[in-house]
Amino acid sequence: MFCNDVCSVMEDLGREFNPDQWRLFIDSSEVSLKLVLLHNGNIFPSFRLAHADNKEEMYESMRLLLGKIKYDEFKWKLCGDLKVVALLLGIQLEYTKYCYFLCEWFSLTRRNTM
Repeated sequence: MFCNDVCSVMEDLGREFNPDQWRLFIDSSEVSLKLVLLHNGNIFPSFRLAHADNKEEMYESMRLLLGKIKYDEFKWKLCGDLKVVALLLGIQLEYTKYCYFLCEWFSLTRRNTM
């Protein structure tokens, strides 16, 4: 299930849609994949754009849903958990426990605060 005409839905709800005021939250589990629009100021309620049951936690599944909701057109900022970020960056799931870029960032922060 997905919504690919966000502008019309927002118009029907009586709201002007500005993509810069929204961010896309992606949540994945072993049995489902959800894409939800969150308002940056939390003034408006969240809006579920897509939901896929029985989809594997894979880059291809996320790419398919991002294509269906026309992510390339709106360019929302993405947010999600570390597993989602790893999938979108192409990191293998087995290596998300100790991501190198987080270790490097932490060591730089420690060096600057001492």
